[in-house]
This record gives sequence, C-alpha cells and structure tokens, in this order.
Amino acid sequence: MDRLHSMRVFSRVIEEGSFAGAARQLNLSAAVVTRLVADLEEHLGARLINRTTRRLALTDIGELYLERVRQILTEVEEAEALASAATSEPRGHLRVLAPPAFAVHQIAKHLPRFRQLYPKVTIELAAPGPVETVDENYDVSIIQVGRQPLNGDFVARLLARSEVITCASPAYLDQRGRPEHPNDLHEHEAMLPSFAREITFYRGPWGDDEPAGESVTLVPARPALSTIHSDTMYAAALAGMGISGLPSYVVEDALLEHALERVLPEWRVLTLRLYAAMPTRKYVPARTRAFIDFLVQTLGGREHDPWLQWAGCETCPPVDSKQGSLLQ
Repeated sequence: MDRLHSMRVFSRVIEEGSFAGAARQLNLSAAVVTRLVADLEEHLGARLINRTTRRLALTDIGELYLERVRQILTEVEEAEALASAATSEPRGHLRVLAPPAFAVHQIAKHLPRFRQLYPKVTIELAAPGPVETVDENYDVSIIQVGRQPLNGDFVARLLARSEVITCASPAYLDQRGRPEHPNDLHEHEAMLPSFAREITFYRGPWGDDEPAGESVTLVPARPALSTIHSDTMYAAALAGMGISGLPSYVVEDALLEHALERVLPEWRVLTLRLYAAMPTRKYVPARTRAFIDFLVQTLGGREHDPWLQWAGCETCPPVDSKQGSLLQ
C-alpha cells in the first residue's frame, strides 16, 4: 500500500464530504477510493470514518489522525517545493479557490494564456461561494473584501479594485428612461442582493469613515429581483428586467459589447478589493508563484479598476487617492 497516497485520498474524502466527490476530484473510481480508505483503516487497526447512508463522520481517532495527516501532507508539499525551487519551469497540480463570479468572468478566460505559458501546470479551480480568507486546502485563494479589512495569517497580493456599478440593458433604459439622480431609481425596477435592505450612493471624495460629498440612501419597497447569485442577476439585467448593481469584473464584456449600459456613472455604490493569497509557508512551489504573478501582471496589481478602464466607462470624476480609504 502506498501509505502517502492513501493519506491524500483519506484527506480528500473528508474535504469533499463523500467518497464519490473525492473520486471525481482525484480522477479515480469510487470503488478505488473506498478500497484505499478501507486499506488504510486495516493497516492502522482503527476505524477512521463512520459511514451512514446520508453522511460521513470522523471517529475520535479519525479526527486526531486527520490533523496529523494534514500536517504530514503540508510538509511533503514543502519538501517537494524546496527540491523543485531551482527548477525554472513550474510544473505540477495547482488548487485554486475563487468566488464563483470571478472564476466564471475572469479566471476562466485568462487560463488559456496561463496554460500556454506553463503547459506543465494543471489547475483545479473550485468556486463554491464567497471567499473572505485563505483556505489552507488550496494553494491559492482569491479573496474578495468590501469595507472590512483584510486580516489573517497568510500572504496576500492585491490584484485589482472593482467597483460595484449600477447598470441595465439599453432596451430597458430606452423604454423606462435613464435616471439622472439616485432618487429617480424609485420609478424603476430594482434588482438587489438578498442580504441588502438598502443601498447608498455617494459622489465626491471619501472622508475618514464616510462620504465627504453628497450621499443618498435608498430603501426599495420591493425589489423586482433579490438573489445572492451574481450571475442570475447578471442574466436578468441582460434580459431587460431592470437596473442592477454588479461588480465591474462581471459586466466588463457586456459593457464593451453594449449589451449593458452603465447608469449614474458619477455615483459610487461600493468598492471591492481582490487579492491572491496563499497560506504562510516557508517554501512556495514555483507553480504557485507563477500563477499569482500571472494574475498580478494581467490585472495590474494596484489600486485601480481595470475593468471599467477597459470598458471605457470609469467613474466620473476619476478616483483620487483619498478614495482608497474606503477599504482600509
């Protein structure tokens, strides 16, 4: 029995919450995964997982063993990274965690160029939901933060800033009119995230902890659509359902193709920052460094919204240096 391979399989079963999920991620059959875990338990003379028809649960011994296994696997990865540090060509398997909308609208379209540059690196991209801190089960976590500070024991590099902008389809705006002030939105169909009960627009400089210029807070009586799924709201906006607030990295292509039109371009709603982060480790594989460097180079790696710039509709007037304090 390859004990190290069995440990990796066991760890992945727990991460995925099922033998079938681990089998898919490892490109193995479910029967092989089940057998490897069973062989590991037989070798140890202890049951690690309690299996039921609905869920898996670690035994007390399994919890202690998993903790040590993860430490061992991390040390093995660091040893491999140390051994390959002198290799100029990155290679191996890279696990990336990202917010779903960023994975769909940005990472996916840039991956072909990364693969051209580093053909010996394979990528596993997971996008189960929001990412606000590093997940140590992944080599790289793409973290998105709003007004809250970035905190944690990890290494992070700024990729870019993304404004949440209001936008709608030209057909909708031709029919219902183009708002000239946030108060005009009361006469429009609004689409909001499910967790948002109000929305504040501001223009002018940002003070120490609040807008120094004009601000307007709206409380929609009943949004036409509320959802936490960005791509659902994006699809509804494209279909002409109403005015929505979406990150610039989601709507970049639609703005370029005039499928969506920016509304109230002089007003701001929220600014997001995106970081590429990794667990603090002494030795970092060349593939991890290559991927993060690639994202920084592609997106600019500075306090700037590249997507609005590329789409030709940056917030007017331009963001000054004080605006960065919004997310400090």
